[in-house]
Amino acid sequence: MGDKTVLVLASNNLGKLGELQELFAPLGVTLVAQSTLNVPEAPEPHRTFIENALEKARNACKHTGLPAIADDAGLCVDTFGGLPGVDTAFYATQFGYEKGDANNVRALLEQMASVDDRRAALVSTLVALRSADDPEPLIATGRAAGLITREPIGDNGFGFDPIMWLPAFQKTFAQLPTDVKNANSHRGKAAAQMLALMGERWFAPV
Repeated sequence: MGDKTVLVLASNNLGKLGELQELFAPLGVTLVAQSTLNVPEAPEPHRTFIENALEKARNACKHTGLPAIADDAGLCVDTFGGLPGVDTAFYATQFGYEKGDANNVRALLEQMASVDDRRAALVSTLVALRSADDPEPLIATGRAAGLITREPIGDNGFGFDPIMWLPAFQKTFAQLPTDVKNANSHRGKAAAQMLALMGERWFAPV
């Protein structure tokens, strides 16, 4: 790979773009959102994070001819056998609510109202490909395990952050400063792994 590599982010999430761009800057990598290159959204028909992330990365590679990175993430609740998992973004719609973070939180708290086992984990899987035919994708997974609270606590973050209690900090993700959250979040952990993998596999001196 060259000294300055353009990597397509197979997402249209600008917050995610900024977060990952900062992380990958030391490698001389420039991330561009797929929407700026007119890449259509990829289908996500699979039941695992890794398969959906691979689908999204391969789709971006096919449409641009450039290396791409994608992530798929969600909440896995122990008492639900790991669900909602890949359906996390649409969780609330299963219970008659509109799609959205606040409704996801509301629906989950309602479904767990009588549940004593509150264990859950936020999971992020990142997949990077050099091309659509790359036989050796780079795969990094980050996991942030904790307990689902019985009501939202804290004002920072998004998604399930206000109800994900982290025993190590005795706080929810929504109570942590952004830099502490990013260093300990599922996506932060996956990104750190991916950074190391890229440095070793793609950018290592010959």
